[in-house]
Amino acid sequence: MRIQTLLLLFCLVLPQLSPAAGPPTNQDFPQGVSSISPGSELWREIRQRDGAILEGTSQVKSVDSGVLINARGEEWARFRVTKLSSYGGIAIAAIFVIVILLYVVRGKILIDGGLSGRMVRRFTDYERIVHWTLAIVFLFLAITGLILLLGKPLLIPLFGKEVFSVFASASKEGHNLFGPLFLVSLVMMFLSFARRNIYEKGDLTWLLKGGGIIGDGHVSGGFFNMGEKTWYWMVILIGFVIAISGLILVSPVFGQGRWIMELSHVVHTIGALILITVSVGHMYLGSIGSEGAMEGMKSGYVDINWADAHHDRWGKVCHDENLIVSAEEYARLQGRKPGDSGELATEQGK
Repeated sequence: MRIQTLLLLFCLVLPQLSPAAGPPTNQDFPQGVSSISPGSELWREIRQRDGAILEGTSQVKSVDSGVLINARGEEWARFRVTKLSSYGGIAIAAIFVIVILLYVVRGKILIDGGLSGRMVRRFTDYERIVHWTLAIVFLFLAITGLILLLGKPLLIPLFGKEVFSVFASASKEGHNLFGPLFLVSLVMMFLSFARRNIYEKGDLTWLLKGGGIIGDGHVSGGFFNMGEKTWYWMVILIGFVIAISGLILVSPVFGQGRWIMELSHVVHTIGALILITVSVGHMYLGSIGSEGAMEGMKSGYVDINWADAHHDRWGKVCHDENLIVSAEEYARLQGRKPGDSGELATEQGK
């Protein structure tokens, strides 16, 4: 009995005296995961709570296929909701407020003496087709993209989750389908208008005077003024960035990893928001904001008084080369009766 008691005490005390005693481990577990509570510790390692990248093996052979759970994905989701979507919505709302205030305070930019009815050819039919093709595709992508970015907090309270899911699904499919058309129309726009959008002498003066808003007096401009040239190059350069990042997002088979996809999403969204906000100002000035501006993209012709007021250097060329057509001739070119020319001139004069 004494020997048995001593042996029992020896077995109980010896493990406590063993130096560096710790929980048993299994070599099949990841480093640092014990066999005492393997479930919680294993998933803690998989979720990479300590910031370390834990990569295993998988039969699927692709980039990041060995990472079961990517903790950065949660951070990305929070960034998209709290930063990207929020700031994007603020930017869109702000530009509409600015345009409305500009129209209320400044009103439509009128031409001194009004419109004459005498017209000059500004754009060919092909150039207008290129412009409207790019504009229509861009507007479609902008609307569907904003539904995907901002639609959840805005549309679900109005229409409910079921209706929003239809909008979101259709927007995603349409966005992916028309995305490549944006790239094609962008190339067409570059080839058609690049030569006339090269910066030249006098453009800096236009910029310093804010297109005529700052100071008094007329601001000289060529076929395209500094503002139009800057907008053109924004569309081309940022547009190509948007198109390339969009192709990366819809084509994961390129072999890019998660962080490239996340970066492409940020670049794609920020670039699109920049073009959308600036395009609102462009559409305003090209329609209700400026007298006679819309006619150029409707018929290809603009009033000579409009050309002299906003593009005087180009207007001088039109006068010198006798490129101006009368109101009667313009009516004939548009398929109207000669007797309608007076009515046309009167309407333009208004």
